[in-house]
Amino acid sequence: MGGGPYIRRIVDGELDEVLGQLAAVALEGAKGVGKTRTALERAKTVHRLDDPAVLEVARANPARLLDGERPVLVDEWQRLPAVWDLVRRAVDDGAEPGSFLLTGSAIPDPPPTHSGAGRIVSIRMRPLTLSERLGSHSVSLAALLTGDRPEVGGETPLTVEDYVEEILASGFPGLRGLSGRVRRLQLEGYIQRIVDRDIPDEAGVRIRNPTALRRWLTAYAAATATTASFEKIRDAATAGQERKPGKEAVQNYRDALTRVWVLDEIEAWIPADNPLRQLAQAPKHQLVDPALAAQLLGAQASTLLSGASSGPSIPRPGTLLGVLFESLAAQSIRVYAAHNEARLKHLRTARGRQEIDLIVERADGAVVAIEVKLARTIGDEDVKHLTWLQEKLGDRVLDRVVVTTGPTAYRRTDGIAVVPLALLGP
Repeated sequence: MGGGPYIRRIVDGELDEVLGQLAAVALEGAKGVGKTRTALERAKTVHRLDDPAVLEVARANPARLLDGERPVLVDEWQRLPAVWDLVRRAVDDGAEPGSFLLTGSAIPDPPPTHSGAGRIVSIRMRPLTLSERLGSHSVSLAALLTGDRPEVGGETPLTVEDYVEEILASGFPGLRGLSGRVRRLQLEGYIQRIVDRDIPDEAGVRIRNPTALRRWLTAYAAATATTASFEKIRDAATAGQERKPGKEAVQNYRDALTRVWVLDEIEAWIPADNPLRQLAQAPKHQLVDPALAAQLLGAQASTLLSGASSGPSIPRPGTLLGVLFESLAAQSIRVYAAHNEARLKHLRTARGRQEIDLIVERADGAVVAIEVKLARTIGDEDVKHLTWLQEKLGDRVLDRVVVTTGPTAYRRTDGIAVVPLALLGP
């Protein structure tokens, strides 16, 4: 992206719809996901609060940030939280649709005095999905969510080596096109900035021991796509150390990283009228981009493809590459789900006898169940939990899908769709 022509994102459709009817929208997400570039496509007046000179003037007279031809963009609004309340009051006073666009890379602590509910609508922006990176797809999540069990098809040349490259390449637009040492240096700088600057400066959270936070974040990366307890993550982060951070310190780490949108946990699916018994409630751990997890763990293409593990010891199903591939799938499918006004969750029974990697839930509670397999071919053993869920819930299961690294999208004779990740889109 950079200074080249703008490449339309999936979130653009959501922004077009809401800005046409609402006075104020906040586009939020981790640094580097492309919020400013997307917002600049719409803004007529721009106030960039990451510019010290602009911020200094704004602090002296915050109300001037509302002036100018609309839409007015206030970029990195969290640097002056009073802006939120000013925009909220302008909406209360009758601002027209499409008046204000806020972008934010952190939730400030303390937050604005008013939540903005009903006045400012927040939209989450995440890194580039795989369909955005590749520019095409043949299987639509929207079609799967209809419950009509549509035909699926398409071919992709991508191999497991290509998926490894996409994991390492990251979905941050500014890193696309980089490789090798330069890419690793950029990712390392991103991580270090989160710990040293973004958490204290953007979120306003003071961390007494940034080194311990970095170790905890590395252990969290090792727990990607698992439901490991925070105690296990803490213990992995402090292996060999006599003194371990207390529960309050660990919670502070988690809260701080969530405030800068770096943690992107997947909630457990607990349906309101739960027909399933003993469902686990722990979230599935996820960073905003699997490239960050790979960088924290020192993983490179050769080590991932060899099946080697690295970083702190956290029990996981299968290989490190397997969980990072699931993380890549989850990163993309979460965006596809949001585009279709659905939510991404996961299912696991309390004792782990049944587990489904991803559950896409419509507002009415009906679901598309998805297993993610680091495999080119699929057998009956790979779909047994999808079959179990269909037997338990019947028509509430709109569709069943296995996401793979294979070349072809098709439906099995039992109706389960097999879809290469490269062919799945919104």
